[in-house]
Amino acid sequence: MTNEALNAALHSIEVEAAEAANVAKSMDMEAFGRAVDALAKCPRIMTCASGSSGIAAKKFAHTLCCIERGAQFMPPCEAVHGGLGGLKKEDVMVMVSRGGKTAELLPIIDVCNKKGATLIAITENMDSPLAKCAQIILPLQIGSESDPTGLMATGSFVATLVIFDALISALIVETGYVREQFGLIHPGGAVGNLLNK
Repeated sequence: MTNEALNAALHSIEVEAAEAANVAKSMDMEAFGRAVDALAKCPRIMTCASGSSGIAAKKFAHTLCCIERGAQFMPPCEAVHGGLGGLKKEDVMVMVSRGGKTAELLPIIDVCNKKGATLIAITENMDSPLAKCAQIILPLQIGSESDPTGLMATGSFVATLVIFDALISALIVETGYVREQFGLIHPGGAVGNLLNK
């Protein structure tokens, strides 16, 4: 490996650590609290996003299930071909788009609003269609991506995961979720062995 490649790797770590730390500084605490309340009380949660944001949203849906909040990730291509039938008025949709105007998400936003479901947006663009149609906005404020091109979803991906993990931590406390509950639904692997001794 060249010194230039090593320097790029170390720079990536520094940038991503800074982006993670910036989440707390830029957090809208009132909106965050409303998001936690909505996620704690609704019967079902759907997450939706494209690309790297979609990967983060899928992980969030899985982790919500791990704390016994009924959730599923809905790929945009499936959502517009009938998948949104699973979304009801009392449910919450969590949508991620840094620019807030991803073409695949626009018809989904419209359906959410027509159904009356609560839309939680995670976006950097407060003037975007997503932000304007959401009931709750959790702002992304990204300084820079961490890769040498400045184009990959790197720093922004980390910031999104930090927001999602913060929501999970708050929900664990807000809902009174305990380790014994996780032991029941996680019998497999090292975690299952630890919890079910």
